[in-house]
Amino acid sequence: MTTPRATTHTGRVASNVFLFDGDCAFCTSCARFIERRIPTTARVVAWQFADLDRLGVTAEAAEAAVQWIPSAGPVAAGPAAIADLLADAGSYWRPLGLLLGTRPVLRVAWPAYRWIARNRHRLPGGTPACSLSQAERERQRAAALNADL
Repeated sequence: MTTPRATTHTGRVASNVFLFDGDCAFCTSCARFIERRIPTTARVVAWQFADLDRLGVTAEAAEAAVQWIPSAGPVAAGPAAIADLLADAGSYWRPLGLLLGTRPVLRVAWPAYRWIARNRHRLPGGTPACSLSQAERERQRAAALNADL
């Protein structure tokens, strides 16, 4: 399995941004943990409410994995994004982020990340909606709106 390649965003952001899936209860729980416990400089934002074009991230990339968009430099995804977030937080989080960001650890972290992403609806805080693709969630929302009419 290959890991997604980092890209450099074309837009300028004033501060670091960490994107997560706001339609997933498990992901939202993790984002709230970050906001409460990890002193990162990043704005933690659901990708569904972010200006992805300005950030230089596609909806497909944001749906596939969390994204770290630094104020300058390459965009990181999945466990590499988490590593950058932790390194940015400083204190005792920084060594954890630097360790997670090493190539040998990322080789193990990517399969673990993908397993969690596939099974997030079964994890604490997860809901059945967590297992659906964005397209399927939108289809179900549209069907529910049409049923209400």
